[in-house]
Amino acid sequence: MTSLLDTVRIKIDAGARISDAEALALFACNDLLALGTLAAQANRRKNSDKVYFNVNRHINYTNLCVNRCTFCAFSKEVEDEGCYTLTLNDILAKAAEAQRAGATELHMVGGLHPALPFDFYLEMLASIKADNPGLHLKAFTAVEIDYFAQLTGQPVAHVILELKEAGLESLPGGGAEIFAPQVRNKICPEKISGERWLEVIETVHRCGLKTNATMLFGHLETPADRVDHLARLRQLQDLTGGFQAFIPLAFQPDNTRVPGATGVGGVDALKTLAISRIYLDNFQHIKAYWVMLGLKIAQVSLCFGVNDLDGTVVEEKIGHDAGADSPQQLDKEQLCALIRKAGKVPVERDTLYREIQEY
Repeated sequence: MTSLLDTVRIKIDAGARISDAEALALFACNDLLALGTLAAQANRRKNSDKVYFNVNRHINYTNLCVNRCTFCAFSKEVEDEGCYTLTLNDILAKAAEAQRAGATELHMVGGLHPALPFDFYLEMLASIKADNPGLHLKAFTAVEIDYFAQLTGQPVAHVILELKEAGLESLPGGGAEIFAPQVRNKICPEKISGERWLEVIETVHRCGLKTNATMLFGHLETPADRVDHLARLRQLQDLTGGFQAFIPLAFQPDNTRVPGATGVGGVDALKTLAISRIYLDNFQHIKAYWVMLGLKIAQVSLCFGVNDLDGTVVEEKIGHDAGADSPQQLDKEQLCALIRKAGKVPVERDTLYREIQEY
């Protein structure tokens, strides 16, 4: 194992790429601090000691969904208790509240609603943008984009360009889950395939929009499945350069229907974040999504190659419905304090990683 760590350290120093086999071997390494040191080294080469965050607001506009993925505690059917769909006025009120609170971004995703027409989403974007021109609209997963293409009978590129004209400015990275078909078919058989997710995102990038990328881990996947997922993302990034940040999402087992899945421990979370930083040499940013990781692991991850803590969030439903026990929101001062106490420099950013203020 020492020779592997030495090899990886030499490659990081040289700006060279580690192989899939080396990444898989790192998952078998039990020297967590050594992995953290390597990831921190890789991160420092890219981002020095800066840790980014933004002031954002989540809006999950509906939990009605034609898919019922076993890992998801958020989706509902029409007859289910707790199902909802926000009206346009509800959404505009939340957007106005976000702008008054100093947000620079709206993060909007929802279920695949069985009845809403595509025009609803166009009107939603255009109305928000008309009332709040300073808010960056980051919305819709690749799964939603594919669904819109089905609704309209139009190619994905056409759908993206219509959304872009209405005000869409970037996409989050959700819906990727895990690409390995044998696992994906167990946790979300109704969802688009991993190959289709990559195809949609490639089209989004070619239409001029940036996205993030995610990986849901800690359910039924193996370390080899995780490396396969990372490899596919690295390959697409080589092709398009359209990914901004990679976000490993820690599976929340409560209220879900994945038999035998126990969730993610702290060691596994830190190891996965660290290896992601080392392997994804063509990604600038690795994000710790504190909503799913919890605040303490997210803070420790800043010493394991992570350089982004997401943002203030406000009213996140998807992770919390699955059992996340993190706060619903953080303010700017709390985020800065978390970052400073990890020995890092807090930097507020916008969605496209333009620096707003260093604290």
